Amino acid sequence: MKSGLFSELNKTLKEDEKEMPLLFIGHGSPMNGIEDNEFSATWSSMAGKIALPQAVIVISAHWNTRGTRITAMASPATIHDFGGFPRDLFNVQYPAPGMPDLAHEIMKQGIIEEDHDWGLDHGAWTILRHMYPQANIPVLQLSIDYSKPPEYHFQLASELRYLRKKGVLLIGSGNMVHNLGMLSWDMMQGGGYDWALSLNEKFKELILKGDHQSLINFEHLGAEARLGIPTPEHYIPLLYTLGLQGKDEEIEIFNDKAIGGSLTMTSLKMGK
Repeated sequence: MKSGLFSELNKTLKEDEKEMPLLFIGHGSPMNGIEDNEFSATWSSMAGKIALPQAVIVISAHWNTRGTRITAMASPATIHDFGGFPRDLFNVQYPAPGMPDLAHEIMKQGIIEEDHDWGLDHGAWTILRHMYPQANIPVLQLSIDYSKPPEYHFQLASELRYLRKKGVLLIGSGNMVHNLGMLSWDMMQGGGYDWALSLNEKFKELILKGDHQSLINFEHLGAEARLGIPTPEHYIPLLYTLGLQGKDEEIEIFNDKAIGGSLTMTSLKMGK
């Protein structure tokens, strides 16, 4: 991917030498969007630890497309992309505005396409309604191109790094370990299979060492990774966060907990 691909900065956003931090958030169940629990409480407190963003871009595990797209509408819809949950969850609306001008600047070079059909899925709004409950900060979503290899997503993220100096908060939203087929209801309040706990520790070790190549090549991490990442969509948002990371940035690990046996809520804040 050509260096400097997105060098034309959006003039509508104030530029600052200080970069916005990055977040990777393990979003877990959609119910976290309406529950006051240990995870949502941390999301709420996290918003107070960072500068108020001028815009938010979420890379959610729940928007997979052929080709990379970005929402470009003025008023993105709240998408209830799940089933079998209480009516209260389906009644939630998160009416944050979009920012078409920012979307158009990002897609100028022709790699990312604009989208007017998606909106904010539960990988975005369940987190943001705790962080920014007034829904007054513009929010865009960037899709995951399911046809591309992990290296593509990491490199694309690096081309978007300039947005951090434009006051944009970039959030990868997924789960490092995510195997719903092996979910244990007996461990829904907390607990993980040995392989899930071991894989979670391995991921944290590689992240703290800055060994991005091993994390990009997660398929080579053995049987534990095959169990923890049966499909890549919940893991790929982590690669975006790593690709956006600058050199020697502080890393804070939070919500570091396994639930349901085969899912980890482990999350990251990078930068100040």
